[in-house]
Amino acid sequence: MKESKEDFIRKEGNAFPGATYAKHLLEHVFLLQRDHLSSVMFDVHRAHTVMLLEADIIDIEEAGCILQGLDTVSKIQISSLQYDSEYEDLFFLLEQKIGEEIGHDLAGNMHIAKSRNDMGVTMYRMVLRKYMLELANSTLGLAEAVLHQAEEQKDTIIPAYTHTQPAQPITLGHYLLAVFDGLMRDIERLLRAFKTVNLSPLGAAALSTTGFPINRERTAELLGFDGVVENSYDAIAGGDYLVEGATAVLSLMTNTGRWIQDFLLYVTKEFNAISIADPYVQISSIMPQKRNPVSVEHSRALASSSAGEALTVLHMIHNTPFGDIVDTEDDLQPHLYRSYEKANRVVLLMNAVIRTMNVNKEMLHERAAKHCITITELADVLARDKHIPFRTAHKLAGEVAKACTNKQCELYELSAAEVNQLLERYASSTLTDCEWKDIISPDVFVSRRSVRGGPNIQEAERMIIERNKTMQEARHTLEQAGQNIKKANNTLIARIQEIIKEQHP
Repeated sequence: MKESKEDFIRKEGNAFPGATYAKHLLEHVFLLQRDHLSSVMFDVHRAHTVMLLEADIIDIEEAGCILQGLDTVSKIQISSLQYDSEYEDLFFLLEQKIGEEIGHDLAGNMHIAKSRNDMGVTMYRMVLRKYMLELANSTLGLAEAVLHQAEEQKDTIIPAYTHTQPAQPITLGHYLLAVFDGLMRDIERLLRAFKTVNLSPLGAAALSTTGFPINRERTAELLGFDGVVENSYDAIAGGDYLVEGATAVLSLMTNTGRWIQDFLLYVTKEFNAISIADPYVQISSIMPQKRNPVSVEHSRALASSSAGEALTVLHMIHNTPFGDIVDTEDDLQPHLYRSYEKANRVVLLMNAVIRTMNVNKEMLHERAAKHCITITELADVLARDKHIPFRTAHKLAGEVAKACTNKQCELYELSAAEVNQLLERYASSTLTDCEWKDIISPDVFVSRRSVRGGPNIQEAERMIIERNKTMQEARHTLEQAGQNIKKANNTLIARIQEIIKEQHP
């Protein structure tokens, strides 16, 4: 039987919020706010109340009473609060509870010169900066693990690949230094995004500030922001702090996912380059010989999921109006939080894997001599030492490689005499046994690559020393950012205690 419009309205109600809107939107928003925003909501109320007092907008008795009411209500077990359609969201529910403590008129005065608009964006920024600092610190821990392994493996010769094919010998330390440098750039991106996020929109009110003589810099200071988003419309409408936050974690997870994929190749039995420690592998339920690298597999999956959540943020902002709009608010925020949470799990998991992994050095060294991957050095020797034009030298090296393919042998299985026979058709120069021995040696190949940034061991040692300094600088920056927020919170707590003490001398 079809439901009539009248029956539907009777079930839904004829005033805001309709039953469907309340059940499928407001209840979800309430739970998000309860679980993520309640703590910072109290901090915003406290800082704003202190500022109202200091600006002579409210008196000491009002301020003290409001702050005590906030303290009382904040001690409620917030997780026990459930959505009530009588109150649109957590903002109004907490105002009701504060009003029950101190009187509704006084509780209402707490919102002088403050709107849900500027308050909401302030809370989002406060929560996001916490996630940013947590992820940046965890990523720095991963970078430290990678750099430690780079130092341990600076002389571990391995084959490097281009287009998934054996290319040239390098060291595992050289590869890991590349991973480290990428991680540090991603930390820099997080810190740049943090700089954008850590500005206070509070005081913008709805979008045009207020007629009250408020002090925006003071609330920014009390909440641990580095400054204010000056233009009040920008403070409410700007979504680039979300874009930067999303792209920073998207970059980290995209870059990390690429070398995680390498790790999954390296741990295969066929490749056999790396062994994952026992705490991070799983035995099959039916095949007892299996050592499934589930920690790395989960990391890859979580990295992809984190990147997907970040992309969702960008899509939700895309083509929205430049103004106050719900698209950038409570429906969007959980995607960004989940992106950061998953990214943090990825870097913590890979930190544990890298710190405890074992490397099959002998096998990697043996593999680094195969598939003609030192043949570039033959072309270089012919051009550098025998003064043969480089293109000709490159062609001659190609002929030698082709001969290996035809004979189905490795480069080191050819003798200098055999190579000279191939060369004499094109050049008068010949190679000595000693020269040929060096050409086929992956160790010599790596040693000769001593140009800045190359895999040469001394060059690796130089880079490791510099990277350690870079890491310490990043650690200092992160510690300073965390301490600034903590110091601001302590200042706010101390000021509240002073106000309450002044209220009751």
